Amino acid sequence: MTRYEKRFRSDGSEPPPLPYEFISLVENAIQDAQSHMGEVEFPSMCPDICVANFYSSILGQLNLHQDCDESSDSLKRGLPVVSISIGSSMKFVYGHSEDENELDDVLLETGDVLIFGGKSRHIFYGVKELNSYSYHRQELHESKLRSGRLNLTLRQI
Repeated sequence: MTRYEKRFRSDGSEPPPLPYEFISLVENAIQDAQSHMGEVEFPSMCPDICVANFYSSILGQLNLHQDCDESSDSLKRGLPVVSISIGSSMKFVYGHSEDENELDDVLLETGDVLIFGGKSRHIFYGVKELNSYSYHRQELHESKLRSGRLNLTLRQI
């Protein structure tokens, strides 16, 4: 059993299916990652859920946590989580524990795709800094996006 429900919480309506373009993007990104992994086993997956989060410059943090709401089979197989960043850059922190002294970090910019799965599937991760000035006013105007960061997290339940 998972925490995810088949209906939106706010109005009870049926969620739309994932767009083919999202599924294709995720499958291609995973195939690219697998081609660079060599001998390391990295499972494939077909996403069936997308969680969208928007981080404004004011609320640009996400505390350390693990993604473990999928089915026990999905978690046991280490099916990957695919995160797509749109908008402001941010510092993504991660590690094998919640100890702040043992975390690594990477800067994710607009258009970046981050994948973690296989042995790294159960990492702790969070967002520590959002650079609201990394997305220029002209780009904001052209894209019609608000200042901040949109994150699309795709996974298979």
